[in-house]
Amino acid sequence: MTQYLLSVHHAELSYTEEQSQEIFAAVDAFNAELQASSAWVFAGGLEGPESATVVDGTGSAVTMTDGPYVETKEHLGGFWVIDAPDLDAALEIAARGSKACAVPVEVRPFQSAP
Repeated sequence: MTQYLLSVHHAELSYTEEQSQEIFAAVDAFNAELQASSAWVFAGGLEGPESATVVDGTGSAVTMTDGPYVETKEHLGGFWVIDAPDLDAALEIAARGSKACAVPVEVRPFQSAP
């Protein structure tokens, strides 16, 4: 089995309270389905990009900057880490996750251990 990161990408979206609750319920159901299968490893939702801090330790002094690393309209809103036998299976799971959360989901395999 290979582990994949399913990244949930959000733009600044405005949903009604009713729409938000429907999406939360769909994601909860999707999470329960994954947890009942052998695919579930870990998942998490993230606070908004305004809560981010970028830490840069590449120079002689560590610098910290408030806000997201990249200034874009889209941001990482959450993720799933799954086990899947192959990319096709991961893509099928991602399609269901995208439908549940009503936004695109990026699929990337983790690197193999050397």
